[in-house]
Amino acid sequence: MAASKNFAAPDETRSFDKGQLDLIELNGQLIGRAVFQPGWVWSACVKPVVGTDSCQVEHLGYVESGQMGLRYDDGTTQEVGPGDLAHMPPGHDAWVVGDEPCVLIDFMGSAKYAVAD
Repeated sequence: MAASKNFAAPDETRSFDKGQLDLIELNGQLIGRAVFQPGWVWSACVKPVVGTDSCQVEHLGYVESGQMGLRYDDGTTQEVGPGDLAHMPPGHDAWVVGDEPCVLIDFMGSAKYAVAD
């Protein structure tokens, strides 16, 4: 059955320091749209909510706007920006690069993001 929804009216919103995640459930799939404000850093803004040393959520995301830097537990780094589709395995820190919000559509990890275990 065809269906559509809009992030202007999400099914759920999770707020955290310097950001928020809007969630839409569509035909059994949960999709998230995260807006990270300048100055957002996962280890400072989300770590206090979840209590892990690094983000343990796996993401498959599309960067709509802005820039995000990532550092993985093994020391490798990555930077993603507008138009990038990126896989982000568990075990990372992340931050907004620059002075523009980073907007990320997450197709994989939204169900577990920014929630305490």
